Amino acid sequence: MAYGGISGFVIIFAMYPIVLSLFREADISRRLIPATIMAGAFTFATSALPGTPTLQNLLPTDYFGTDAGAAPVIGLVCSAIMFAGAVLWLNYRSKSLRARGMGYDEPAVIVSSKPDEELPHPLLSVIPFAAIVLLLNIGRQDIIICLLAGIILCIVLNFRYIGDIGAALNDGAASSVFAVTNTSAAVGFGSVVRLVPGFAVLTAAVLGIGGSPLISEAVAVSVLAGAAGSASGGMAIALDAMGDSFIAMSQASGIPLEAFHRVAAIACGSLGTLPHDGAVVTYLAYCGISHKEGFFDMFIVSGAIPLLATVVAILMGTAGIV
Repeated sequence: MAYGGISGFVIIFAMYPIVLSLFREADISRRLIPATIMAGAFTFATSALPGTPTLQNLLPTDYFGTDAGAAPVIGLVCSAIMFAGAVLWLNYRSKSLRARGMGYDEPAVIVSSKPDEELPHPLLSVIPFAAIVLLLNIGRQDIIICLLAGIILCIVLNFRYIGDIGAALNDGAASSVFAVTNTSAAVGFGSVVRLVPGFAVLTAAVLGIGGSPLISEAVAVSVLAGAAGSASGGMAIALDAMGDSFIAMSQASGIPLEAFHRVAAIACGSLGTLPHDGAVVTYLAYCGISHKEGFFDMFIVSGAIPLLATVVAILMGTAGIV
């Protein structure tokens, strides 16, 4: 879903009932649900995999003149790190919690489900996602056109299953309000941070970091993503303020702008996963899990492991491997 262009904030609404059922059968603690869904919605599929039509991967194209498939080798290697790391950690944690007597427990609100015969064929879900990715990377269409095409295909292919389209659109709009409000507040906070006098000091300090210029970029994006409480918001603030400096660093160092693109996309997810992050708040609230119960695992899979991947991306980019 994430690689098909669905926002991570929307994925929780679609995946929660499915994951809940799987966790019930496998006797896995519900406190791992937010981290499990976030591992797929906000890590390798949104920032590292080449060609993904997500905001984290498309923002750098506006500043560096790159495309969605920039630095494919770095992207694939870092995707493998984030995927394998998340799977290993979540498997370890599920076994550890079960050994302590913490298996599955029913949520306070039971999620309703439909029998299989009332659902569309699974292959129908692949067609809109494939169309979005192909239009973006092969057709070179604007992302708005790609997503609009995907939405129209979803409606056409699943028309008889949707029922009242107006009601479905209203429900979708209502469900988005909480996520949009949280993210808007966080990004607004980050925009205010940029206007305070201390931001100039931060900018000078970041640009003055020695070593590879990719380190400066990664630090700037990570710190501002943490301050804004939003991965994409922090990246936008960092690139808007320092994008020209990073381009100059690329020309002076010989490191391709494709490497700057991929490092920025991966780095924004590390400190972008803090307790006040809009996605973290949304996921925990929707799953009925407290910060105390669920945040630690969310930070490991969506913060610490992407931070490790960022280090690998910097090393590869500095060595000229893109």
